[in-house]
Amino acid sequence: MAADLSILHEDLTGLFGDKLVSLEQRLGELTVVVRAADMLEVLGRLRDEPKLRFEQMVDLCGMDYLAYGSDVSEAGAYLRDDDAPVDKSMLPFRFAVVYHLLSVAHNARLRVRVFAEEDDFPVLSSVADIWPCANWYEREAFDLFGIVFTGHPDLRRILTDYGFVGNPFRKDFPLSGHVEMRYDPAQQRVVYQPVSIEPREVTPRIVREESYAISKGRNHG
Repeated sequence: MAADLSILHEDLTGLFGDKLVSLEQRLGELTVVVRAADMLEVLGRLRDEPKLRFEQMVDLCGMDYLAYGSDVSEAGAYLRDDDAPVDKSMLPFRFAVVYHLLSVAHNARLRVRVFAEEDDFPVLSSVADIWPCANWYEREAFDLFGIVFTGHPDLRRILTDYGFVGNPFRKDFPLSGHVEMRYDPAQQRVVYQPVSIEPREVTPRIVREESYAISKGRNHG
């Protein structure tokens, strides 16, 4: 039987108090926001507290909120629209990492979001000592978003090439990239050169209502 979210909500509030920047329940899920300075303490207790027992981290992903609430794009990259209605209290910084946790003992799930408090050089602590599976997930977030994880045992790119320029999941990264590679028969090796294809525009996003998947399922059922 799935955990009662109201009880989990009370437990989180009672155990962590003001260490939780926010605690939100939507669509049958709980999301907490934690400060970077408190993340290791909070995440460690989420794993170890008998009431919580989030033994498993099932996913970790980077987030770039540069263009959140905006559909402005140029040369295939999303850009911030300063006139877009964005709640700065909820999105105080550009980059965040989201941790998806599972408690097998209590059949409960929890989403934790931590913002890196420096937009130009985002840094957060590694959680590989709490959940060893975080190792490759953090490398992926480092590779694709440029988020640095201090204390990581082997932080290096994992999906892109060693000579890759930039971080391809950042909203201001052009779809065409910055460089392209080809085999040079004269030099008998792979070489990099400026990208030669025209920049492509990003397809505008669509904000769907909460019941979108349900209504579509009925229409196609």
